[in-house]
Amino acid sequence: MSPGINRQWLFASRPVGMVSTANFKLHEAPLPEVKDGQVLVRSLYLSMDPAMRAWMWERETYIAPLQVGEVMRGSAVAQVIESKKPGYAPGDFVVGVFGWQEYAASSGGGPLPMVKIPPGVPLAATLGVLGITGLTAYFGLLDLGEPQAGQTVVVSGAAGAVGSIAGQIAKLKGCRVIGIAGGPEKCRWCVEQGQFDACIDYKHENVRARLKELCPDRINVYFDNVGGEILEAAMDRLALKARVVICGAISRYNAEAGPIGPRNYMNLLVSRARMEGFVVFDYADQFPQALAEMAGWIAEGKLRYEEDIVEGFENAPAALLRLFEGKNLGKQIVKIADPQ
Repeated sequence: MSPGINRQWLFASRPVGMVSTANFKLHEAPLPEVKDGQVLVRSLYLSMDPAMRAWMWERETYIAPLQVGEVMRGSAVAQVIESKKPGYAPGDFVVGVFGWQEYAASSGGGPLPMVKIPPGVPLAATLGVLGITGLTAYFGLLDLGEPQAGQTVVVSGAAGAVGSIAGQIAKLKGCRVIGIAGGPEKCRWCVEQGQFDACIDYKHENVRARLKELCPDRINVYFDNVGGEILEAAMDRLALKARVVICGAISRYNAEAGPIGPRNYMNLLVSRARMEGFVVFDYADQFPQALAEMAGWIAEGKLRYEEDIVEGFENAPAALLRLFEGKNLGKQIVKIADPQ
């Protein structure tokens, strides 16, 4: 990197269908000026999240849409190199929404406030299991899913960053857990490392037939990360008073028509079930307690996680595509620098 230059990935055009590397433009800008109440940070790791595709829609979701020409939105782990903000000093490690850029000046506000990373916490983990990803699994499963010991929980996207944690938390709560993932390697991880009771390979198996076989007493909680046909297959096996947790719909984010609802939604009536979505930011005041509990599970060896790390800032767009191509195992991250 040249001195005084801040490389950025700009959102260059709205995708039509599948997002591509052509929707981003590499740009060089001067280093940002640090104002009172701000810190200047140097990013170390970038988070890649399926929700980024929804932010590219022109319509507003739970957050304002990206505008063409803006720095691509995203969370990052960074190191403070200059501070005009009380409580922050050069050398501190922080996590926040700094965007796809090597340097950022930030006051630390927004839907995900900037926070300091405590000593001893693995830096990249604060973007995954000990960050928004893990918190999404925690609150979505426990608050909306309300799993009870002995019940059957099915998780789609089970080898992904959120699904892999949601399934393990369900096991910790005494549930029988069935995953749905793409490919034998991912299914093997879910069973051998994630301690799922079974995992269905949707690429090579009939999901409806396997759900009927593996869920003879039907599904009490379905934690959905993918939407589409897999959501419909799970809804055909709902138990009485089942809970369907809508976390994401990665299978539909790149569809030109956008996400569509399940055609068999009347099964909610027949099963007297409920389907509910959520945004993890709504639980912000409970984040510290949840993170403390999950950190304890990790320390005790009860919660395992994977990080899929791509090296190089120039590879950020390609790393995002890995999510939609089903190539990642666990949390997709881009490493762009080492700490100083």
